[in-house]
Amino acid sequence: MYTTSKPDPVRLEIFKNLYQFIAEQMGIVLQNTAASVNIKERLDFSCAIFDASGLLVANAPHIPVHLGSMSESVRSLINDKGDTIKQGNVYLSNNPYNGGTHLPDVTAITPIFDEDGTQIIFYVASRGHQADIGGITPGSMPPHSTTVEEEGILFDNFLLVEQGNFRETAVREILLHHAYPARNPSQNIADFKAQIAANARGLQELHRMVSQYGLQTVQAYMKFVQDNAEESVRRAIDILKDGSFIYEMDSGAKIEVKVTINRENRSAIIDFTGTSGQLNSNFNAPKAVTQAAVLYVFRTLVDDSIPLNAGCLKPLEIIIPEGCMLNPTHPAAVVAGNVETSQTIVDALYGALGAIAASQGTMNNFTFGNQRYQYYETICGGSGAGANFDGTDAIHTHMTNSLLTDPEVLETRYPVLVESFSLRPDSGGKGKYSGGNGVIRRIKFLEPMTANILSNHRRVPPFGLNGGEAGQVGRNWIQRQDGTQENLDSTATVEMQPGDVFAIETPGGGGFGYR
Repeated sequence: MYTTSKPDPVRLEIFKNLYQFIAEQMGIVLQNTAASVNIKERLDFSCAIFDASGLLVANAPHIPVHLGSMSESVRSLINDKGDTIKQGNVYLSNNPYNGGTHLPDVTAITPIFDEDGTQIIFYVASRGHQADIGGITPGSMPPHSTTVEEEGILFDNFLLVEQGNFRETAVREILLHHAYPARNPSQNIADFKAQIAANARGLQELHRMVSQYGLQTVQAYMKFVQDNAEESVRRAIDILKDGSFIYEMDSGAKIEVKVTINRENRSAIIDFTGTSGQLNSNFNAPKAVTQAAVLYVFRTLVDDSIPLNAGCLKPLEIIIPEGCMLNPTHPAAVVAGNVETSQTIVDALYGALGAIAASQGTMNNFTFGNQRYQYYETICGGSGAGANFDGTDAIHTHMTNSLLTDPEVLETRYPVLVESFSLRPDSGGKGKYSGGNGVIRRIKFLEPMTANILSNHRRVPPFGLNGGEAGQVGRNWIQRQDGTQENLDSTATVEMQPGDVFAIETPGGGGFGYR
């Protein structure tokens, strides 16, 4: 019906927005049907569309660390299950060594067949952060895990729906029969069903698109959308310069990155050689997370409105030595790699490119719970300043893009009180342009619970650039009911009693330029 040898600019814009719109529709279904506060209120989920080979085509603007890594999960399914994939199947995966980020982030993947049911034409996937997936602490974000098994239950391309039949007994069996079982399997199952429903919406909308425009046109424009993203990234690379940066984390581990621009090919090499080796802590970032962080940075350098997709990666050669903390080998613990180390990678890359001062550089992962309740949140802080703008106060930065739960919802669903939540004055680094301020969050407990904090930048301040000052480091501490105070490290597990307050002061962003 339409010529598809080269893209029509108007039609390209239409398809670019159509693919993104379908992913957004999936996200709305997931939010509306999920059971957990984490997915429903904090929006800690992502939805995306992939081509038949598992390459990312488009996504909704959800969580960057999910979106840049989900393609690896889909390709792992294709390599693993290949010809056995049938119409009506849905697969579940959270394996950090196969495209997963960390175990709480569980991905449901649905293949989409053509109208004859003979050939896979797309995949859709939704990834949601489960409030608990087992592991040694409630909330499945243990500060001190040393192996992936201590962090929860691992699904590796598990058949969740078989030709339309939900395998509830089999999935419940896995959730309950583990060295550290899931604490609320019914909530996990409810959220999995919400992810299946989200994928079903994606399937429905893609079939509608195919019937309207024809499969040939839809697939041609999938490739054009990817090609357009590739060219946009090459244009961004045209104005970049070589650079390198070393950034230390609170533990003493270092991320080293060198960016080399090839003007002729309009491409870039991002080399992490020199980065610390695999750690005995859980700050190892799976390779898919490292790639997601690189993809995110280069996508933010593009001015055009393009969906993040596989085309963005084509001009980039990423070198990550195997066995370093950014490409660990099984069974390394990884729960903080996704949430903390990813932030350090992003700031190190911006530092190497001289683009933006460091953000708060942490998600301030706070979990609490017992056998009855499990809750997880990430807490906002200051973003870094740039060459012509101030940083922003109290914002989720870079690799996270979630919300904080409304106090009313949090206090209704859990036995806690949000005692106060306020800006942290003067915590952003000063400069010609100043970094954003962090926040102070105080949660009072009304029942005995285990609380955990997984954070960074409690010792090393977020850097300023071009003469700008560093942001203030964060601080974690407990105020006991009797008035005594206990200072905590960047990572800690604490037993909370009724009346105790857990206080978190988040870092500010770095400043840019001399004042």
